[in-house]
Parts: sequence; C-alpha cells; structure tokens
Amino acid sequence: MNAYRGNGFLKTVDWALVVTYLLLVLIGWVNIYASIHSSEPASVFDFSCRSGKQFVWIVSALGIAGVILFIINPRAWESMSVLFYAATILLLVAVIFFGVEVKGSRSWFEFGPVRFQPAEISKISTSLLLATVMSQIGYRLNNPRNFIATALIILLPMLIIIAQSETGSALVYVGFVFMLYREGLSGWLLFMIGMAILLFILTLTVSPFASMLVLAGVVTLCSALESGKLKRWSLAVLPVITFLAFLPSIIKWASGMMEEPGGFIGRLRPMYFFAAAAVTGVLFYAYRAYRERSLFKLGAIASFIAGILFVMSVDFLFHDVLQDHQRKRIEVLLGLKDDPSGVGYNVNQSMIAIGSGGLAGKGFLHGTQTTYGFVPEQSTDFIFCTIGEEWGFIGAASVILLYVFLIWRILRDAEKSREAFTRIYGYCVACCIFMHLFINIGMTMGLVPVIGIPLPLLSYGGSSLWTFTAMIFIFIALVSNEKRYL
Repeated sequence: MNAYRGNGFLKTVDWALVVTYLLLVLIGWVNIYASIHSSEPASVFDFSCRSGKQFVWIVSALGIAGVILFIINPRAWESMSVLFYAATILLLVAVIFFGVEVKGSRSWFEFGPVRFQPAEISKISTSLLLATVMSQIGYRLNNPRNFIATALIILLPMLIIIAQSETGSALVYVGFVFMLYREGLSGWLLFMIGMAILLFILTLTVSPFASMLVLAGVVTLCSALESGKLKRWSLAVLPVITFLAFLPSIIKWASGMMEEPGGFIGRLRPMYFFAAAAVTGVLFYAYRAYRERSLFKLGAIASFIAGILFVMSVDFLFHDVLQDHQRKRIEVLLGLKDDPSGVGYNVNQSMIAIGSGGLAGKGFLHGTQTTYGFVPEQSTDFIFCTIGEEWGFIGAASVILLYVFLIWRILRDAEKSREAFTRIYGYCVACCIFMHLFINIGMTMGLVPVIGIPLPLLSYGGSSLWTFTAMIFIFIALVSNEKRYL
C-alpha cells in the first residue's frame, strides 16, 4: 500500500491529462455504440453487444488507473521493470504455441469469453525497461555497448510479435526511434529510415534503376552539403545523374531511329552505365575520404552500398517475406492494383464514410455507411470513419486535436521532469500513442496499408484500452510523485 501519499497528491496530478483521457474514452464508447447501431438499437448498456462490453472494459480500466495512482508506489515500476519485461517475453513466446489464431495471427490467449493479447502489455514493459536502462548513471547512447543493449530491448519483443504475424503491433516499436533521438541518437538514423521507405516505394512503383539514381543523388548531395561543395556537385554530379535519368528514353529513341529492332543500341541497358558511374564515384570518394580522413565520406560510401543492396533485395522482401494479404494491401495503396471489392474494400468504404460526413457530419446514429454496416471492423480498427461520417470534419478534427493535446501534454511533463526515468518513459508513451494514431487514421483514409491496429482509447477491446490506460496513468503517477517533493 502506498501509504505515504497525503492530501497534496491530488494537487500534483496532471488533471488536464486525466480529463483528456476520459474525453477520448467517452468518445470511443459513444462511437462504438454508433458503429453497431441498427434500425432496432439495443441499449448502450446491453452487455450482449459491444457497447455494453466496452462499458465493462472502461470501468475495469478506471479501476486499473485507481490502483496505479493510489496503491502502487511509483518507485516500484523501475525496480520491477526487468522482471516485468522477462515475464512479457515469456508470454509472447507462449502465445505462439498455446494461443488461439484470430484472422491469421496467433497472438491471443483465450479464457472463456475473454481474450488477452500479450503484445499490448509488451509496450508497457519495453518502455519501462528502456527507461530503467537508459536512466542509469554513465549511460551514453553513443557507447556501442549501450546502443546494442538498447536495440536488443526493442528488437526482441518486436521480432517475436512479427513471428506471431502481428505486423501492426510490431510496427509500433519503430516509434521508439523518436525517443532515442531525444536521448542523443543521431538524426541520420531517422533520415535513413525515411530513405529506406522511399526507396522501397520507388522500386515497386517505378523501377530499381530510378531508386538507385535517387539514392546516388541524395548521398552525393548530403556529402556536398557537409563539405560545403554544393557548387561543384551541381556542375559535376548533377549533370551525370540527370543524363542517366534520361538515358532509357535516349536509348529507346536512338534504337528506333538508327537500327533495326534488336540491334546493338537496343541491347544497351541503362544499368550498365549506372554501374560504371557508381564504381567510379565510389572509388573517387573512397580516395578522398582516405586523404581527408573523413569519417562522413566513409559513412556516405557505406550508406550508398547498403542502399544499393537494399534496392536489389526489395523484390525478395516483397514477394518472399511479406504475406500474401500484406502484399495485396500495399499494391492497392500504391495504386499497383485496383481491388475495391477485395482487399481494398475496407479502405474504399471507410473513405466513402469519412468523405460523406462533410463539414458537420450526418448526426449521431444517422450515418448510412455506419448504420448499414458497409465498413467491416468499424468498431475496432475503423472506428475513426464512424466519427468522420456522423460528426464530420469538425468532429474528426476535434478528436485529432485531443490526441495532439494528449501527446503534447505528456511530452511537456516529460521535459519538465527532474528524473531521467520519468522523462524517457514519458517519451516512450508518447511515441506509442503517436504511432497508433498515425497508422490507424492513415489506414482509414487510405494513406498507409491496412495492418490492423486499434485507435488508442477509442477502438473496441479490453487489451488495448487497459494497456493505454496503464501506460498513461503510470506516467501520471511518476510525474505526480516528483512534484510532491519539489
């Protein structure tokens, strides 16, 4: 029992965070009811339908919040983080063998009518262990040993979750990179992640040749900016890249004008010219890096070679690593295939629902896409389209602003914290919420592939609601505990 708390505790709680949390939970509950509403609606408290069950989850979540705030000593979270993390890893492994399969993913334990997903609580345990390890005296992220240990803490649950075919939950762990950036990680890692995504998309939608040209242009441009030789880059490198970009068209035109089909010119491949230019450029940059003792140029060369290897492996990753339904969703998103009645059906109907809401929406329980059940999973992964249809742009924007305020408030409190543990944990919580928000809303609007990830505090389900409740209120308790001793 956390008996040392006194009357001052209520004054130190961030009530703005608590109220925002309650508003989002209430909005979620109301819209879950709207998403399962029919011409003969049941009561919102009908425990045989999802709105009634969600009410039970909400009450139990508030109980969890109360236990965290009033009973558990906030200092205990740091001391038990290792044990909590180890237990979570065991659950993640166990669910692969003893869990039930739901929509192709073996990531759920089932106890009668109740299902439990260990991947959800792994976000809490990973955040707590990261905060514990990274807040130790003498910890430096640029120390190779520290960096490897931190990376393993993130990658271990992430890889196990991928083995469960739960790609959406695993993708949330990528968000921890923003916390790492706050704690000293080089911004170049964020840049390289963005470049990898860009190269992946270009390779699929345009060609590997186009991806390699973009890679060469970006790497050489960064090197020129770092060395202050942008003018030389513009006069020497840019013309070569531009020429190579037009080379396929030039070869095609010259072949048609100067020879019969299948002649020498027609057999030329732009990739041969690129390879020659790339080898020459790498050797030149390697020589300059050696003479100048430039680690940046050596890093640029390594990044270029790694990028080339990545582009060459995209086809293997896309066709042999990704599952069939994941490939189809990416193809629909990138416009490679049009499948409005298949894998693109959910997104198509969701976009219709959001678009039909207009400025102010059709009104509560008056959404046609919602009422007649055109959007599958509308109370879970696609809850946002219910908001968009019935409450319109104003309602959807208001919900997003509530999330923005929630994330901003967490980051604000984290930055004001005197203890590194609280700051790091706060950033982890904000990163998890942001990733869920970005992916889920992007998914419902056709901006990212459909990967099945709930909207925090709004989507139907106990595991997700309990997890985000615990994450947020652990942070509130940590901040409150600090303020009591100012």
